[in-house]
Amino acid sequence: MSFDSARAYRLHPQVALRPEPFGALAYHYGNRKLVFLRAPELVELVRELDQHPSADEALAGLPEARRTAFRKALASLSGSGMITETTHD
Repeated sequence: MSFDSARAYRLHPQVALRPEPFGALAYHYGNRKLVFLRAPELVELVRELDQHPSADEALAGLPEARRTAFRKALASLSGSGMITETTHD
């Protein structure tokens, strides 16, 4: 399934984030993938995804100049299973 920023996402329940000076390491215990999140703002965005009705809404809180890069990062995280689509009630 491809990433659709109009949909809601959350950190996959099998993913742990370990804070690092550069951002964080994300480890998926299910598929054993390790991903570097290289910006503290991206780490915060990923942690708070489930508080927004869509990825676009979550991205709206970032400076416009960073949104395209972070949208691409979210698409990559979705493709690797680090974030997963969810529903909001």
